[in-house]
Amino acid sequence: MRENLAAKWFCGFGLSEKTPDHSFFGDFRKRLGTKGLMDIFNRLRVSLKAAGLIREVFTFVDASQLVSKFSNWSDRDKAIAKGLEKFNNETAPRVAADKQARFGAKNKNKYWYGYKEHASVDMQSGLVNKVAATPANVDDAKGLRHVCPDQGAVYADKGYCTAPAQRELKRKGCHSAVIKKNNMAAKNRDKDRWLSKMRAPYERVFSKRSKQVRYRGQAKVQFQVACTAIGHNLKRLVVLGVDKIPIVTA
Repeated sequence: MRENLAAKWFCGFGLSEKTPDHSFFGDFRKRLGTKGLMDIFNRLRVSLKAAGLIREVFTFVDASQLVSKFSNWSDRDKAIAKGLEKFNNETAPRVAADKQARFGAKNKNKYWYGYKEHASVDMQSGLVNKVAATPANVDDAKGLRHVCPDQGAVYADKGYCTAPAQRELKRKGCHSAVIKKNNMAAKNRDKDRWLSKMRAPYERVFSKRSKQVRYRGQAKVQFQVACTAIGHNLKRLVVLGVDKIPIVTA
């Protein structure tokens, strides 16, 4: 804004007005806090539901990786220096810079160190309904309790066909539209192919997001995913052609 008059005008500053310095946004984040931002997200969510844009009839649920560090060699060296035989989820809090990050894995060959973002999306509007950040070692099925809708059908991948996820869906009164694993007796391949096609458009959207964590600590990572969700919803409202929504304060 200091170098571009158009940007200064766009943000509502006069020609001679002083603009915020680089520390403004960091200070604002600290004052607002994760709880304050989640309050804003939830108020927006309630307003979207009141406008009929989030109906929880069909909901897409998934979890994606958030990488805290791309290289852990320095942390591994610290673990060796302290006499620790391994650098894993048990020893990481003793040597890693981010004490709350953990190792997560998609399979035997694909793993990462950091967190996991859990999200539920209304499939009729494409708006994010709920979002949560957990350490990377939390199973998708166990993370479902943070983002499970209150009704409707839930479309999810094989990570949610286990007992904990099915119990959570039943507790909330949701219909399970979850893809089953190949070794399950009730596996219906034709049905699961159809479910995969239903999920595909939403998987592509989330696959293009940045997977890197900007902060240390679960509370700050929750702040990051909430910011991303709010930004996604506001941009989505433009695509949907929504001019205004009723503001619900309670």
